[in-house]
Amino acid sequence: MENPCSSSIEKLQQDCYDEWMSLQAKRMTELKQALSNGEKNHDKLRDLIRTSMREIEDYAVKRSEYSRRYSSNYFAPTWNTCLENALLWMGGCRPSSFIRLVYAMCGSQTELRLTNFLRHNNIAGLNIALDDTPGGIGGGESMSDIKAEQLFKINELHLKTVEEENKLTKQSASLQEDMADMPIAITAFYKEVIGETDVAVERALDKHEEDMSSLLAEADKLRLTTLAKIVEILTAVQAADFLLAGTKLQLAMHEWGRSRERRLLEPFGGDSSGEVARE
Repeated sequence: MENPCSSSIEKLQQDCYDEWMSLQAKRMTELKQALSNGEKNHDKLRDLIRTSMREIEDYAVKRSEYSRRYSSNYFAPTWNTCLENALLWMGGCRPSSFIRLVYAMCGSQTELRLTNFLRHNNIAGLNIALDDTPGGIGGGESMSDIKAEQLFKINELHLKTVEEENKLTKQSASLQEDMADMPIAITAFYKEVIGETDVAVERALDKHEEDMSSLLAEADKLRLTTLAKIVEILTAVQAADFLLAGTKLQLAMHEWGRSRERRLLEPFGGDSSGEVARE
């Protein structure tokens, strides 16, 4: 029989996620519109960036609150697709992947400008706005205009972020290894009935749940810190471009995951998961 308390907190967690994804879709549209204007309104872009960052912080606060009641669900969410869960790190994406996205955008947009240059066979081709180039994201002061000083700061951030990730990964490994320690593993061995309730085991699992919640909060803190520092290093246009790319990637991964599940699982009687009602 399903535990009503467990079902209730899971619904709160999923509703929070659904609301977040809907908000992301809305923010994506606003960022695209702001970046598509010929003359970029930097004040509007900065407002959108601040709003986006504040929403990310609010979402992390809610996750932290709900995870204190049931943290395990965030490490393999039922509302995610299998593809998304396979890529999770501490209940979300790796903070260093944000920096990899910056590098990818720099390379992609530089390549687009080089293609324009070769197509037009003159230096003006290098200055064609990326908005007019198939596949372009923003325009004007794009990632291809990133300065050496910015790249140096981003590289420094990358090294520090990976170092912090490794610390959290070690903590996670230690928590996983605890499952093979006293009292959990030994109790499981001596119990005649598999899964029979045991006070000592329940206490150990409650402690494990609490530790996982703290780990999730630390991981979310690192994600937030990394995002904030990237946005601080980039110009307003570049930061808006970056946030737009990150939002589109998150939404796309969810939809690609659903598509793959329909294609790969339904012929065998399976059902696609992680559906989010969005228009």
